[in-house]
Amino acid sequence: MKATIVTYPDEFAKQEIQELARAGGYSVAAVVTQRQVVKSEFGVGVGKAEELFQMVTENGSDTLIVDESLTSSQANNLAKHTHVEVVDRERLILNIFALRAKTTEAKLQVQLAELRYELPRARDAVRYSVRGERAGFSGMGETAVDIKFRALKRRMVTLRQKLAGAESSRTLQRKERLKTSDALVSFAGYTSSGKTTLFNRLASEAKEESPALFTTLTTTTRAITGPGSKRRVMLSDTVGFISRLPTYLIESFKSTLEELTIADLVLLVIDASEKPESVAIKFASCKDTLGELAVDPKKVLLVLNKVDLLPGRTGEGVPDGLYEGFPTVRTSATRGDGMRQLRNRIFELTQDRKARAYHR
Repeated sequence: MKATIVTYPDEFAKQEIQELARAGGYSVAAVVTQRQVVKSEFGVGVGKAEELFQMVTENGSDTLIVDESLTSSQANNLAKHTHVEVVDRERLILNIFALRAKTTEAKLQVQLAELRYELPRARDAVRYSVRGERAGFSGMGETAVDIKFRALKRRMVTLRQKLAGAESSRTLQRKERLKTSDALVSFAGYTSSGKTTLFNRLASEAKEESPALFTTLTTTTRAITGPGSKRRVMLSDTVGFISRLPTYLIESFKSTLEELTIADLVLLVIDASEKPESVAIKFASCKDTLGELAVDPKKVLLVLNKVDLLPGRTGEGVPDGLYEGFPTVRTSATRGDGMRQLRNRIFELTQDRKARAYHR
């Protein structure tokens, strides 16, 4: 599939949406920038919409990816004008999640998120029908729209009931784990920061590793033993974060992300090899997401990963000033740098698994 992308002019936005597009199975034919992506009836300016029509006609794109959330009317208007499929940022992320979902629970979570994406767009269709206008391509009447709206709500109830069963099983497992002295350590971080590679190296596992975004959607937990002792710690890998992640998507994956809220220690993995501007944006996004999940910052240990990719192949280029005093460990999951220090730090900070203030 060939796609033309509309995004913001800064380098971070351009790079990230292209990575998302490739993760969604698209080859990028062109990238167009506009300072205000969401405006007018097309989600872009009228002149830009005409420019996009000419561009996709010339480069053979069959999809237009808009790096923002569009209303159904904006997406439909732009699709009609350009004669290609229009996919907004939220829909693209959902498509990637659907491609990556392997377990039954992950598939249910993705389905729930997709319904939550569709619900406000169904309301938009209702508004169109009330005004006597055609609702996008389908031209559904008010009765048909209302039926679709109720069907979406019923399907969401069914999915929540199915997920509740999986959550009950997970809750029982957590209760059993709380009866032991094993501390829980959860990985968190921006997607593609190297969390799973670190997890594999620490836990001697072989989970799928990939530079592609959102390789991990389900939680995997494994035990590791401390250096020179028999004390165990449970390591848990979780789904990666991304900037401008819709709240409903976090809520749909709540049962997976809850591992972070109950963990005794959270390893926030940062790709330290990127440009300081990108690192700052991703770190801020991770902090926001952890804040939204009500994770106590006192139990966060920063893992500055991929230091082998820094200039001179040392950790000297890591911009410590970005991290506002968080304790840090520098690692290279692929080369093995800092792994002993990370393991020691994990066991040091989880000596008292009931403690909640590790960094005095």
